[in-house]
Amino acid sequence: MHNPLSPPPLPRGSQLDRYRVERQLSQGGFSIVYLAHDEAGKPVAIKEYLPAGLTRREAGALAVEVEAEHQGAFNSGMNWFFEEGRVLAGIDHPNVVRVENFFRANGTAYLVMRYENGSTLKDHARRLTDNGEQIGEEFLRHVFARLLSGLREVHTHKLLHLDIKPANIYVRSDGHPVLLDFGAARQGQGPRAGKHAVCTPGFAAPEQQGSGEPLGPWTDIYSTGASLYDCMAGCEPQPADRRLVKDELEPAQVRWRNRYSLQLLELIDWCLKLPVAQRPQSVFALQKVLSGEQLDLVDPAWFETPPPAQAK
Repeated sequence: MHNPLSPPPLPRGSQLDRYRVERQLSQGGFSIVYLAHDEAGKPVAIKEYLPAGLTRREAGALAVEVEAEHQGAFNSGMNWFFEEGRVLAGIDHPNVVRVENFFRANGTAYLVMRYENGSTLKDHARRLTDNGEQIGEEFLRHVFARLLSGLREVHTHKLLHLDIKPANIYVRSDGHPVLLDFGAARQGQGPRAGKHAVCTPGFAAPEQQGSGEPLGPWTDIYSTGASLYDCMAGCEPQPADRRLVKDELEPAQVRWRNRYSLQLLELIDWCLKLPVAQRPQSVFALQKVLSGEQLDLVDPAWFETPPPAQAK
């Protein structure tokens, strides 16, 4: 459905480079994603940079217009959008969205991604919880063990996702997950999130919301734990900034005791620790637990290491 505050989508049949647009797939605050086909008839997903509030477009038109007062913010965002494409084009992993091309046209930028059949983890989980069903532990372990394999590859490229949530986890028709939407991603580590950083309440870590602690792999790990919690609860957990004031988040191992294994519930609570030093510092330990290789969760203190000092 079109957001009335955003410019209208490209009309069906629009030509973008060597791709023909078929229909809109989804829309967010910064972009629209379309189903398109290349010259050989291969389906692709094309993401158009189109930030609401900064751009406008006439219905049926292709060109994106930007007011002079918004040009600086638009250009800055488009540079980040292009950087997302550049970095993702260098990552070839079955559980990370594959960017096949990126280009500028119509006054904006586009990312061409491999088209996948399936649905988001959010939609899958909500269908179950809305019917009073419990999402299965075997399914969660299957999805998140593979998701973490992709996230580990992302971190190897010195990239942080910074917006992991069930809506950004796509489950293919074969049951294998794909990590989507790197629009909030950034290179390396930093002392704190920028004031204009994309942040999804309930999934964003404290250091993304002004706690002053550094960003790092542990930031994506918090969001991973929040995503698992959300799948079980049917709604996002208490936002981290509110938890910093008054932590009312019921621990997973209390809320779902005897419904899921204690090992998995302890893992979620470990990921959702507020201080960064008390969370896992890399995805490796989580992979072992979720894959079942590690039968008992080792004392989290064994893994704890302080975040690396910032370079001067």
